Amino acid sequence: MKNFRIEPKLYTVLFRERYTLSQFSRDLVAGVLVGIVALPLSIALAIASGVKPEQGIYTAVIAGFLISALGGSRVQIGGPTGAFIVLVYNTVQQFGYGGLAVATMLAGGLLLVMGLLQFGSAIKFIPYPVTVGFTCGIAVLIATTQVRDLLGLEMPPPPAEFHEKIIAYASHISTINPHSVGLAAAAFAIILFWPRVTRRVPGSLIAILILTPLVIALDLPVETIRSRFGSVPTMLPTPSLPDIDWRQLPRLFQPAFAIAMLGGIESLLSAVVADGMTGRRHRSNTELVAQGIANIASPLFLGIPATGAIARTATNIRNGGQTPVAGMVHAATLLAIMLVFGKWAVLIPMPILAAILLKVAMDMGEWRLLIRLLGAQRGDALVMVSTFLLTVFADLTVAIGFGVVMASFLFMHRMAEATQIGIITDEVNGDELEDDPNAIQRRVVPDGVEVFEIYGPFFFGAADRFKDELRRIEKPPRVLILRMRHVPTIDATGLIALEDLFQKCQKEKTELVLSGVQSKTWDHLVTSGLYRRIGPENVHTHIDYALARAREIVEPAVSATC
Repeated sequence: MKNFRIEPKLYTVLFRERYTLSQFSRDLVAGVLVGIVALPLSIALAIASGVKPEQGIYTAVIAGFLISALGGSRVQIGGPTGAFIVLVYNTVQQFGYGGLAVATMLAGGLLLVMGLLQFGSAIKFIPYPVTVGFTCGIAVLIATTQVRDLLGLEMPPPPAEFHEKIIAYASHISTINPHSVGLAAAAFAIILFWPRVTRRVPGSLIAILILTPLVIALDLPVETIRSRFGSVPTMLPTPSLPDIDWRQLPRLFQPAFAIAMLGGIESLLSAVVADGMTGRRHRSNTELVAQGIANIASPLFLGIPATGAIARTATNIRNGGQTPVAGMVHAATLLAIMLVFGKWAVLIPMPILAAILLKVAMDMGEWRLLIRLLGAQRGDALVMVSTFLLTVFADLTVAIGFGVVMASFLFMHRMAEATQIGIITDEVNGDELEDDPNAIQRRVVPDGVEVFEIYGPFFFGAADRFKDELRRIEKPPRVLILRMRHVPTIDATGLIALEDLFQKCQKEKTELVLSGVQSKTWDHLVTSGLYRRIGPENVHTHIDYALARAREIVEPAVSATC
């Protein structure tokens, strides 16, 4: 707790380190280039999310600036991302933009609280099969949302549900537009192969700059941003609170929770990737606080949910970005482009934007890991497949929740199997004698004493096995020593099992002695009152002390018998 602090990396860079002109020049170049990269993506992501194209730029400008200025990563680039597309689209379809704005602000508040409560480290422990499952599921959903524009189908906006969307596409397949298909294919080819020429300028921007004038010159019959949305504003809107329908508020907590969880996971994953590329370490709780503030502010400017963008963050690093100043420059660059060139954005054809998002979906899906995990342990594969299918056919919130719970049960099952329990008084193991100076076989165990040992965490998953092993003791001994030197922790169920053993020993006139009790287990024994009931004289840190206590109990009894 004493090391906990919420300190933005920008503060560290400007006030605890010497920020040089050389660093600023590198941040300036990287920020401008990332801003150019972010322009077509912001527009495409907004349209795919069911909102107006300019709202993607608003989000990248406002949220992107705040995430860099207040965040816990030196190089994180924030803004709208592909991970949010399906969630935002479904929320807009169900509640309208006003509902989305309220849900986003609620999610921002939740992220802020999570950061202040130091939940940043906990989010990073979400099992990898769950992450791969919902990431690949989102990628599939993003790709399916673009079929209408890729093929130029003449149809109303497709429904939100995956299977209904596929049915709608199939019923309108006769309206396919060959010009849209050809334009999308050309755009996708440019995006795919342009990195072989250079990675400094994104292929998505090159596709727009080459193909948009061609569409205008040839007067190709394809849909554009103007034909679908009309004109695009060239300035930021005046900040204002969204309209709140208080009757809908209880129903908005579910999408708000999903936005918060997804935003937290995505931002910290991006920060971890950035750490691997730079050799630095981010502050996860500070990052969550920044994400929370950014998502509270974004809807005030008609924005949508934002989080750390892995691809744009990597682009920032590759182009020399070193501090949060690069991310702030990226936001300023987008604002400048919108103010100066925004009026030309309406000419961009929809099939080009669809091709851009198809590439986003391809890059987002961790397909190699998915295939590798399918061949992994059956439990991990089942968790991943379940999360993937629930993401596609049900709901992202359900998918993440089910995946985490299922993975937790799988982990507990494995931990229970890893916990070894048994009587060791009469068992001699050569390897144990050689490697363990504290092995019980190196010591003299008095008659009437049984030694029982637990290896591993003593929690509810292992409690039943503990009770089963106790039943193997046919004749109650005078003293039962329970070795706990390999028990790092014990939970409430383990304590109850231990108390049941103590009561059983009392009934059978057996003295229970604990040996090798570690500090955390000791604390739990004291807190529960079990330490006092067993007796301080019967709780020891080493087997030699426990055996000495056993002799004190057994030998007087033997003398009395004689």
